[in-house]
This record gives sequence, C-alpha cells and structure tokens, in this order.
Amino acid sequence: MSVLVGKPAPSFSASAVVDGQVVENFSLDQYKGEKYVILFFYPKDFTFVCPTELHAFQDHLSEFESRNVEIVGCSTDTEMSHWGWLQVPRDKGGIGGVTYPLVADTNKTISSAYDVLVGDYDFDEYGDLMAEGELIAYRGLFLIDKDGIVQHQLVNNLPLGRSIKEAIRIVDALQHFEENGEVCPMDWEKGSDAMQANHESTAAYLAKG
Repeated sequence: MSVLVGKPAPSFSASAVVDGQVVENFSLDQYKGEKYVILFFYPKDFTFVCPTELHAFQDHLSEFESRNVEIVGCSTDTEMSHWGWLQVPRDKGGIGGVTYPLVADTNKTISSAYDVLVGDYDFDEYGDLMAEGELIAYRGLFLIDKDGIVQHQLVNNLPLGRSIKEAIRIVDALQHFEENGEVCPMDWEKGSDAMQANHESTAAYLAKG
C-alpha cells in the first residue's frame, strides 16, 4: 500500500455526477489554490454499507463547506450507475439527495493511482491494466490541502465503515496547524489546547537519527 501523505495528490480527469447531472472531464485541479478536498473511495453502488457513508457526508456537508472543504466520492462504477442510484430514494436503499460529486472510475486508473484498488490485477509491459474478475475500491479517504498535497490518508477494508467525526476532526487539526503553527496531540478536537512545536529540539533529535 502506497503512502501518499506529503506528496501531490494524483491528478485525473473522468466523468462524474454532480448534483444529479452527468459532467465530463471532472478533475480535482479545479479546487487547487481555492479549497481543501476530501476524496473518498467506496466499493460499489447499490450496496449496504456504502449508502450509510454517502448519506453521512451529505448530512454533514454544511460542516465541511464551512471549513472550505469539497467532498468528492469515487467508485469503479460508471457515471450512469451513479446516476441510477441517485434516482432511488434514501428509504429504499438509494442515495437520493446526494449533491456532491461522484466520480466514475470506470477504467480503474484513479483507484490504482491512489493504491486503493482491490482484486487480482497487474500491468503489462505497456502499462495497461490486466485483471481477472471484478475490481473495486477499498474504503480509502484522502485529505488534500489547497496546494494539492495529501495531508492525511485512511484505508479501510470493505466491511468497515468510516467515521465522519474523525474526518471533520482531522480537517480541524490541519487547519489549526496552518493558522496557528501549533501541533495537535492525541484525540485533539477543535477548541482544545494544542502544543507549540519545539523546532530546535526536533531538528536535534532528527540529526541524532
């Protein structure tokens, strides 16, 4: 599993469904320099755990927006599958009411770039993906800052749903550090005390190896 933290988020352009409308050439590049992004991968449309996560992000969308964070979902389904699922009401197992972008990673290149693709696959000598059976995405979540750098990543196995509270907490921690220069200890939450980093001590520690 690749660690992308501290590295530029892999760029992509793909079809997506945004507020019920299919759009072409959707890219995270539109947010660079303007917004933070939480990009989360989920395994599959028309499943059981996935809609609980998609609705949770929608239910807390205003909290992310108040923090200047754009929420973007992605799975290996097609854009038409996303659109079809959006037509199904929430009480019928659908995701009706979800407005944030849902990216269609139909050719699996986005999931592969973020190293969350699960299944039996390899690449040939030309770099083309070869697979046996179905390929879907783990429950990966990536917090990307306004410079396009991954600051946090979390990857869960398929049966394990994520925590919206933790996603919000990690955004608050990053923004607190950026605004105040203070580092955030274990279980830090917005409004609680943070810590001043002792840069000289840290440098001396690293120099000793």
